[in-house]
Amino acid sequence: MYWVTEDATMVCSHQPGNVTGFDPAQSWVTIGNRRVLIDPDPVGRSIRGCPNVPPVGVKQCLKTIGVSQGYSALIRIGGFSVCMDNLQGPVDAPAPPYTVRNPAQQLVGTDS
Repeated sequence: MYWVTEDATMVCSHQPGNVTGFDPAQSWVTIGNRRVLIDPDPVGRSIRGCPNVPPVGVKQCLKTIGVSQGYSALIRIGGFSVCMDNLQGPVDAPAPPYTVRNPAQQLVGTDS
């Protein structure tokens, strides 16, 4: 599994709703001059362009609210787990989790 950088493409299940607004909590570890994402960088980010335009009682995906998998159990930066490309988590709508489509690098990875 590859580490995820600030240029990663994360999408809601109604693709092409893109997770945006990454503001990495750390800046000392980079891959190709792009900061590596760590816990809790993916949480609380906006989702733009979700095509799930709601009828009454259904909500469009607008924000990530957590991470259910995808933090490294072994690799930490500043005490916080590195985000890996199997990362996924819930959104603020009744929908399947958001996922990583592209980690934005294919140089550095780990098995867990």
